[in-house]
Amino acid sequence: MRRLLPAAPAFLLLAGCEPMQSTFASHGPAAERIAHLSWFMTILFLAVTAVMWLLIAWAAKRGRGTLAEHAPVDIGGGQKWIAIGGLAIPLAILTLIFVLGLNLLAEFPIHGPHHHATTPDILIVGHQWWWEVHYLSGSPGQEVTTANEIHIPVDRPMNIQLESYDVMHSFWIPALHGKVDLIPGHTNFVRIQAGEPGNYAGQCAEYCGAEHARMRLLVVAQTPDEYAAWLDEQRKPTSEPASADAIAGEQVFLNAACILCHQISGTPAGGRVAPDLTHLASRQYIAANSYPNNTAYLEAWVTHAQSLKPGAEMPDLTQFTGEQLRDLVAYLRQLK
Repeated sequence: MRRLLPAAPAFLLLAGCEPMQSTFASHGPAAERIAHLSWFMTILFLAVTAVMWLLIAWAAKRGRGTLAEHAPVDIGGGQKWIAIGGLAIPLAILTLIFVLGLNLLAEFPIHGPHHHATTPDILIVGHQWWWEVHYLSGSPGQEVTTANEIHIPVDRPMNIQLESYDVMHSFWIPALHGKVDLIPGHTNFVRIQAGEPGNYAGQCAEYCGAEHARMRLLVVAQTPDEYAAWLDEQRKPTSEPASADAIAGEQVFLNAACILCHQISGTPAGGRVAPDLTHLASRQYIAANSYPNNTAYLEAWVTHAQSLKPGAEMPDLTQFTGEQLRDLVAYLRQLK
C-alpha cells in the first residue's frame, strides 16, 4: 500500500483525462430540464437525510438509560410517528417526484416515424459493443455511414432513430438528453440538441455483456458550416494511398481477412459485420471510443484486440510481419 501512495497523484491526473459524464453538466434543452429535476431531487434527498439524522440524534439523547427504564414493548404508542414519518411524508415526496417526472417526459415526447416532426436525421444501431451510425439526410446515394462518433450541428434538433439487432442497449448522452433504450425488434426515437460546440461523451447505459463498459459514444457538436463541411467530406470516397507504405498497406488489408468484416468505399472491401473504415483516420478514438486513434493503439488493436477489449468480435491478428503491420497501419492512418 505504501508503494502505491506516491502514484496516487498520477492516477488522479489520468482519471481527469476522461470526458465528464454528468446529468448536472447540461448543454442542451432536454438535458437542462433533466438537470433541474436532478438538482431538485438531490437537494430534497439531502434535506430529508439531515432531518433523519437530527431525529436519530434526538432519539438517542432522549432514550439514554437502561433497558429496565423503558416501557414494555406491548404497551403501544408511536403510531403517529409511523403514520406520518413512515407513510405520509415518503408517499408525498415520491408522488411529487413521480408527477414532476411525468411532466418532464411530456415535454420531450417520442413519436414513431408516422409523426412528421420526427423524420430521422440519423439512424443508430447498437451492436455488442459498438455503435453503427447512418446519416439519412440528403439525396439517394449521399447517405453517410460511420461508427461510434456522432457529429451534429449546434442549435439544431437532430432526430435519431434507435435500433438493436442483438441484445438490449441504452443510448445516453448525459449532457444532451436522458437515456433511451434500444430494444431488439422495437424502434425508439430521441431528439438531441447541443447549445454550443464541443465534445460530449456518452455511454451504453444498459448492461449488454462483458464489454458493456467500453461501449462508449462521442457526440461532436459543430457550427453549421463545420458540420456541413464534415458531412461533405464523409460523403467522398476514401483517399487514395500516396506513400509507399500506405500503398503496400492497402494490399495487406485487401489480402487479409479484414475485408470480410469491414467496408471501405472505393475498394473491394465490403464487409458489413464491423465498423465502416472509409474515414477511420478522421475519428478521435477507436474501439468504440475506448482508446485514442493513434499509431500505437491501432497497431495494438490490429494485433491484440482481445487484450484491449476481451470478448469483442475483433480477433487477434498475429499473422502480420513487422513490416506488414507498419504498412497496414500507415494505410489506415490516411483514411480521412
